[in-house]
Amino acid sequence: MKIAFIGLGNMGGGMAANLVKAGHEVRAFDLAEPALAAARGNGCETFTDPKEAVAGVEAVVSMLPNGAIVKAVFENDVIGHAPKGAILLDCSTIDVATAREVIAAAEAAGYDMVDAPVSGGIAAAAGGTLTFMVGGSEQAFQRAEPILQAMGKAVIHAGDAGNGQAAKICNNMLLAIQMIGTCEAFTMAQKLGLDPQTFYDISSVSSGQCWSMTSYCPVPGVGPQSPSDNGYQGGFATALMLKDLRLAMEAAETAGSPTPLGSHAKELYEAFAAENGELDFSAIIKTLR
Repeated sequence: MKIAFIGLGNMGGGMAANLVKAGHEVRAFDLAEPALAAARGNGCETFTDPKEAVAGVEAVVSMLPNGAIVKAVFENDVIGHAPKGAILLDCSTIDVATAREVIAAAEAAGYDMVDAPVSGGIAAAAGGTLTFMVGGSEQAFQRAEPILQAMGKAVIHAGDAGNGQAAKICNNMLLAIQMIGTCEAFTMAQKLGLDPQTFYDISSVSSGQCWSMTSYCPVPGVGPQSPSDNGYQGGFATALMLKDLRLAMEAAETAGSPTPLGSHAKELYEAFAAENGELDFSAIIKTLR
C-alpha cells in the first residue's frame, strides 16, 4: 500500500520504518529535518508539506503529541486532501472527546477512521512489537488491522470510536498505580533488611507478582533488563506517563468515575516530573529512598 505517515518522533520513526520493512511505500512528514533524514535512511519518501504527503495514498497514519495537534492536522491537512477511499489511523494518545470528534468529522467527509493508541515504548515501536487498542466501526477496523499488524504484535478492537483511547488511558492509569506500589514494596523490603533480589524471587512467584515487577523492575540489577539498569534512561518517560494520567483524570471526571488511587498517582508523578520528566517513569522509586 501507499501510506502517508505523519509524526516521526521517538515512536513514529520506528513505526514508519516497520511499514517500509513490511513492503509498503511510505510517504513521511514531520516538522523536524533530523526526523525526516532518519526516515529517508529507513526507506521512506519524505515531504515538508503534509498535504503533499497524503496526496494519492491509500492510508494515513499519524503519531502526534496531543489532541489539539491531531485535530488541526486532520482538519487542515488530511480530510479533503487524502483520497476519499483512504483509511485514516491516528495512533497518538489523546483525550477521548477529541478522538471521537475527529473521527466523526472524517466519517462525515466520507472516510473510514480509527483511533489506535499503542502500548509499548520506543523499543517496541522500533521492534514492531506494539499493542494497538483500536476504536472505530467494524469496517474501519477491518481495513486498519493489516496496517497495524505490520507495526505490532497485537491488534485489539476495543469498540466504537474513542474506545481505543479509553482503553489506553485506563491501562496506563493502572500501570502508574502498579509501579508506585512496586517501588514502595521494594523500598520497604530493603529498609527492613531484605535483599532486593531475594524479595524479587519471593514476590515474583507470589500474590504480589505484577508486570512492573517481573518485566520492568524499578530496582537495578533485579529481574529482566529494564531502564533502571541504564540509569532510568529510555523506556517510557515520566512526562509521558504524567500526560496519560492527566488524560485519565479528565476522562474520569467526565464519566463520573471515582479514581482515588489514580488521582494520587497523578499528584506523585506531577511532583516527580517537575525535575525528572525525561527519566523513565519507574525512576519514581527515587522519591522513596
